[in-house]
Amino acid sequence: MIKRIFFLLLCGTLYLGLSAQSSDNQYRKPLKEVLTLLQEKYGITIKYQEEQVKDKWLNYAAWRFRSDVDETLHQVLAPLDLKVNKEGDKKYKLKEYEYYRWEVKDGWEYLDQLALAYQDKASWERRKEAIKPQLYEALKLSPLPTRPDTKPILSKKRSFDGYVVENFALEILPGVYVNGSIYKPAKTMRKMPLVLSPDGHWGGHRYRKDAQIRCAMLAKMGAVAVSYDLFAWGESLLQFEPEDHRKSLSMTVQTLGALRILDYMLKNQSIDTARVGICGGSGGGSHAVLMTALDDRITLSIPVVSLSSYFFGGCPCESGLPIHASAGGTNNVELAAMAAPRPQLVISDGKDWTAHMPEHDFPYLQKMYGYYGKAEYVENVHLPNDGHDFGYSKRKPVYEFLVKHFGLNNRFVKKENGEYDESNCTIEDEKALYSFGMHGEHLPANALHGYENLEKLFQND
Repeated sequence: MIKRIFFLLLCGTLYLGLSAQSSDNQYRKPLKEVLTLLQEKYGITIKYQEEQVKDKWLNYAAWRFRSDVDETLHQVLAPLDLKVNKEGDKKYKLKEYEYYRWEVKDGWEYLDQLALAYQDKASWERRKEAIKPQLYEALKLSPLPTRPDTKPILSKKRSFDGYVVENFALEILPGVYVNGSIYKPAKTMRKMPLVLSPDGHWGGHRYRKDAQIRCAMLAKMGAVAVSYDLFAWGESLLQFEPEDHRKSLSMTVQTLGALRILDYMLKNQSIDTARVGICGGSGGGSHAVLMTALDDRITLSIPVVSLSSYFFGGCPCESGLPIHASAGGTNNVELAAMAAPRPQLVISDGKDWTAHMPEHDFPYLQKMYGYYGKAEYVENVHLPNDGHDFGYSKRKPVYEFLVKHFGLNNRFVKKENGEYDESNCTIEDEKALYSFGMHGEHLPANALHGYENLEKLFQND
């Protein structure tokens, strides 16, 4: 009876919506009017900004109404590349279509479909061989650009409790620099593991307290940790604008920067080339997955609060180039599987797109590692009550994993109760971590400025 009443009301809505229109004008209505009608007829609230609906019209508007409100919202908004997020009972918020964010079940089904292409180590290796070169092509890095024949710019070393820090700048393209800081043990040894630590999408860049602590702790335990900027992030802002970070070449430059950092660091005879890791959170985690898929020199990977089969990375520095179209289509979890059988720790939490990691994506990774008889080499630390950050609850398993696989010495930083003592890590002022000075006064004379000039370096691609 209730369904019949609703059907009649819906028919009335359709009639009113069509009465002054015909197919000659495609039953066209302003989107704002359609949203008002939706709210009235379904008893819902839809929040939106005026600029989201301004000058937008919907063809065959009333014909898109269905008995189910969610299906109606999809019918109405999908043609305009819009969607809604549900914020509560009968409460919605209008959003632009997010190409990088899928429904959980859609991501799982896609990963299952991809997995049909391989059933054992041999077929998986063939799949990897198909994906890898196409990743380089999608990134505009095939062939790799010629490396500038310049020396790295290094700052004076600063000594702290058990470790030293020096800043660096590497020219990775003519006039384009990647900046960061190198954390080393105070007493260096003949062969030390290397851990790349790319920045994530958090305010404060690599100057953040949690980023400094993590790198300092790794150095105190015997590793060389390299913290570096994303493109148009941190000191890269001396050359580019903040909005350039959300342009597609950010993905190319970030990847090339990491490759050049590896080139430079692995020339050092004190680095153990068998122990080369990468650990990043959020966008830095997506970068860690991609770098491990691209470069076999990386022997251990730790993506933190980033990995998901139904989230492709919400920033163009993660998904702005068609890497996910490689070899007929892929996703971040399949790319993460390319690390196998190299050790990999996936850290997930309960309040972002990694919330369902233990249910589907991690078992897939275990299966892939099982092809090599190394299922135990991939681990998942899931923190259901945590959010999207790189706090101590995430750093502790990072330390433990690196102790386990790289043989780091935690004797002097781990307390009897099993917790790590981070209190002796010095949090430097942001300015101390600059390579080019407080006002960029040490920026080289050949420094390239502006995204349009960066594009010219790739115009023949």
